[in-house]
Amino acid sequence: MSKHYIIGVFGDEEPLLEAVKEVRASGTRIHEVYTPFPVHGLDELLGYKRSRLPKAAFLFGCLGFTLAITMQTWMLGIDWPMNIGGKPALAWPDFVPVSFELTVLITALGMVGTYLVACDFIPGNEAKMPDLRVTSDKFCMAIERDGTNAAAVTSLLNKLGAEEVHEKELEL
Repeated sequence: MSKHYIIGVFGDEEPLLEAVKEVRASGTRIHEVYTPFPVHGLDELLGYKRSRLPKAAFLFGCLGFTLAITMQTWMLGIDWPMNIGGKPALAWPDFVPVSFELTVLITALGMVGTYLVACDFIPGNEAKMPDLRVTSDKFCMAIERDGTNAAAVTSLLNKLGAEEVHEKELEL
């Protein structure tokens, strides 16, 4: 389902940051800000909460470690116990390298998948950008048109240094 957005295009990050402050202070809800590179402090200005990705990484690490210990215990202690150099079948210090490597592997693969799903970067999806110039040198602020005074928002963005302000129907 597509919606109408007011798109403000900025040429530099400093006018964009000032515009975000002013637009939020005026009570207008910003749908999203698109930048060609990470802008320090923008997430705080937009009021974003801290990411939950570290918690997901911890859970994937626990899964990898549990899988490694379970796999080695089953293989070396129950399914095919071997007497290697007179050591016991379940020599726990020998499990450390494999456990570490499998923990890192499962965490890394899980985080890649989690990031792709959380950001809707699933292969086959179309890029959701209001302006293709965002990928090289422009900064865009998207404000949902429904429930806002479009003329007031347009004049505010122009006053705050937007190079262009236009309306677009998008599926963001």
